[in-house]
Amino acid sequence: ISFNSVDSSLSSLKNCQSYINTGMDIATHVALDLVESFNDVEDVNSMENVMLEYAAMDRELNHYMRAIEETVNQIKREKPENIPDLKYLVKEKFTALESENSDSDLQRNEKYLYFKDQLKEMRKQYNDNEDIEQIDEDIAVTQSQMNFICPITQMEMKRPVRNKVCGHTYEEDAILKIIQTRKQQKKKLRCPKIGCSHADVKGSDLLPDEALKRAIESQNKQ
Repeated sequence: ISFNSVDSSLSSLKNCQSYINTGMDIATHVALDLVESFNDVEDVNSMENVMLEYAAMDRELNHYMRAIEETVNQIKREKPENIPDLKYLVKEKFTALESENSDSDLQRNEKYLYFKDQLKEMRKQYNDNEDIEQIDEDIAVTQSQMNFICPITQMEMKRPVRNKVCGHTYEEDAILKIIQTRKQQKKKLRCPKIGCSHADVKGSDLLPDEALKRAIESQNKQ
């Protein structure tokens, strides 16, 4: 049995998944814009609902692709004499996967978690700005600017990335360069932030910190 057409369909579905990821990225940026513009909480919450809808689409697409892959693998393994009803077998596996769905699945979606994390950081930045009037302004600004400094370059970050394991931020190019050097040396990289015990920083653990980037840009404009 030739599965060329199935492989082609799977490739198209994976392209659809990239469109969902792009949509989630756009929704995240719009939500951050809303926080930055001091828009109503209701408007920001509407973007969270959009993210959950995208997460549901992503889950459904993943289940469908998994159902197809499992069906193909089963047929390759069993090598039946007659061609089975592929459509029925896929539908059966897909229905079984969908029956296990729960709301908590959507809230564990990686891009949804990133969305929530960035919103939290963005709100923290703006709450800090509101509190400046209540404490010594020089101290507040100094503390804020310290968070803008990369622990590797000791310079203000332009493209900050945050380690999702320990929560520390670094300049993207600087941390990736060190990770690559350690990889060539076949050594693990300890987090460059002084006092951090995380001893195995990986490129896959780094996420763009859009909220921090916006805070740095806002501070520089002021």
